Amino acid sequence: MTLSQRPDRNLALELVRVTESAALAASKWVGRGDKKAADGAAVDAMRNLLDTVNMDGIVVIGEGEKDEAPMLFNGEKVGNGSKPLTDVAVDPIDGTTLTSLGRGNALSVLAVAERGSMFNPGPCVYMEKIAVATVAANAIDLNATPTKNLKEIAKATKKSLNDLVVVVLERPRHDDLIAEIRTCGCRIHLISDGDIFGAIAAASPHVGVDVLMGIGGTPEGVTAAAALKSLGGQILGRLWPRDDVERKAAISAGYDLSQVLTVDDLVSGDDVFFAATGVTDGELLRGVRYDSYGARSQSLVMRSRSGTIRVIDTQHRADRIGQYSSAEFR
Repeated sequence: MTLSQRPDRNLALELVRVTESAALAASKWVGRGDKKAADGAAVDAMRNLLDTVNMDGIVVIGEGEKDEAPMLFNGEKVGNGSKPLTDVAVDPIDGTTLTSLGRGNALSVLAVAERGSMFNPGPCVYMEKIAVATVAANAIDLNATPTKNLKEIAKATKKSLNDLVVVVLERPRHDDLIAEIRTCGCRIHLISDGDIFGAIAAASPHVGVDVLMGIGGTPEGVTAAAALKSLGGQILGRLWPRDDVERKAAISAGYDLSQVLTVDDLVSGDDVFFAATGVTDGELLRGVRYDSYGARSQSLVMRSRSGTIRVIDTQHRADRIGQYSSAEFR
């Protein structure tokens, strides 16, 4: 193979260093009841390492106005300024509350795609979502009822309705949805936070979950779509304004609130990189653990063009962990 024929580098293998650093910084705050401190440590660590990545990136999905983020905000430039030109989605901790309470499935997440390929949700913080694995990618319809979708997913996966497991965020807005799912006879996996995990779990063959349903964060939907591009799953979304002010702002900005967005609408690029590192133990990844050497982390690393999915176990030496974040640990 000549040099010109060799594939370019897998940027995801650089990104995993970034999610590892954020997870390590956040892990010091697990169970301490201070989600702002945990998030601040993760943001600080992620920002520091992002500047070493070989890319010219713009944050499209960032910490956002709701977090009043001083770093990793939408529009911020990241990377060392070299090619390629990229869009970047960051979630230093998907599940800050999970981290602060010491609960499972908190992740540090980062996705990168070609410049101009990531959907910018504008003023819309939430969206209706349904996410599934490859086998059911053509079976779902956001305009259909939950019952209809569940029946089609069961048919596609060759399962009975009683065997389907549905991930739903535990929110009052989902009371009717939960009741309908139970009427169908399906099992429910309620999560208190972290619907990036929920979407990836639905698309993964190893977690034991069949579908994510409900209303969750739009930034999380775009970030999850980057992962599903590699996994081969499907996520459908429709913007869900919280009130008339947000609805008018979205319409004024040119958003079609009736449009059903597919995984390719949310991330349209052909070369998408995704990395996630466990902060706390969960069904998808093991969280950061400390031992006599230092710490161990587990990460998921994916690239859509090659279809490669890697699980990486890393050991971190104790005297080097503190360099990831300037946060003070007690």
